[in-house]
Amino acid sequence: MAETTWLVNVKLETGNRLLDNGAVETETALHTLKVVDGWIEEIHDAGSPVNLDGEQIDMKGKLAVPPLKEMHNHLDKTYMTLDWKAVTPVANLKERLQHEAAELKELAGSTEKRAKKMIETLLGYGVTHIRTHVNVDPYIGLKNLEGVKAALQAYEGIVTHEIVAFPQHGLLRDEVPALVREAMRSGATIVGGLDPAGIDQSIERSLHEVMDIATEFDADVDIHLHDGGMVGYYTSDKWIDIVEDAGYRGRTALSHSFCLGDVALGQQVKIAERLAAQDVAIMSTVPINLNRTLPPIELLDEHGVRVQFGCDGFYDSWSPYGTGDVLEKVTRFGELSRKIEENSLRQALRFATNGVTPLNAKGERVWPAVNDKADFVFFDAASTAEVVARKPADRCVMVKGKLVTPAI
Repeated sequence: MAETTWLVNVKLETGNRLLDNGAVETETALHTLKVVDGWIEEIHDAGSPVNLDGEQIDMKGKLAVPPLKEMHNHLDKTYMTLDWKAVTPVANLKERLQHEAAELKELAGSTEKRAKKMIETLLGYGVTHIRTHVNVDPYIGLKNLEGVKAALQAYEGIVTHEIVAFPQHGLLRDEVPALVREAMRSGATIVGGLDPAGIDQSIERSLHEVMDIATEFDADVDIHLHDGGMVGYYTSDKWIDIVEDAGYRGRTALSHSFCLGDVALGQQVKIAERLAAQDVAIMSTVPINLNRTLPPIELLDEHGVRVQFGCDGFYDSWSPYGTGDVLEKVTRFGELSRKIEENSLRQALRFATNGVTPLNAKGERVWPAVNDKADFVFFDAASTAEVVARKPADRCVMVKGKLVTPAI
């Protein structure tokens, strides 16, 4: 029998109002939503006569916002649930990787517990989808994958996920290609790669190995690309060639991609056009790093490249910082790119929602709609522009028409 829930006093964004001073203000109104078996079946103005047959949840005028998507994360690395520890100093990347390898081996037994705490944290901030990279390497084999899978299983039906088999210590070494293949047979859903030049020291061979594994398992790809300058640019360009040759349009991503901000404007435009043509997504964590440039997010977006944000790892052997709030990444991007007026703030939210916004660029309401899943994050806010600028702390998360954290 169908389960019906009525969400009453839900504030939805409905359009734009142009003020006398030329500024845009977001218009909102209260609505009543009929949810049947987790899907929106009807949307009514709050004043419309409706027979509220079934359970009722009063949202008390909270603003409905699309749920957030965490698109670059490392559930297996966090120190959460452990005693406090800062990062151990090292001289270079090689030492950092060696330190992490030893530490993760020691921590493998607590992977599930630590990952669960990280998932709870992300969920509390409004995240209902996680793409996590999980180390697959000669030191821990598939132990972290097993722990992360168990942690995610505990949130089945609430948090959806993708698991990237991530060769943190290089793909072209020892038995790693075989381990990645084993990971794909054991529950990983996406093939990962890492710095074909800086780590694997063989760009073409590394990229082709990634694609060979991906096509073998009919899986998508997400490659960490920290290599900068023209080396990273060449790697990106070569990857697009491989994607086109393999017929893999729309199925791959490059994470970080600082190199795209290192090159001249003309080269940025050229690579943006190629990325868009093959629908290669760029995953950015919008880090604060005075020694690296960000990829040109606005330029990429303007050329039709899918750009999505994530928190990366937080509180782990790489950094003691981070909260798990992907909305912070949107706010930081807004500050860096001088998003200060209503429309631009509002549209920036889509980098954390897989492109979904309540109002389109013209100010027309496009979300939520009948036949959408009843997944929301509710805020005490005037508009999504305020949500982006102010990051309200109190949030209610709803999945399939049911509040999962916290109750209002």
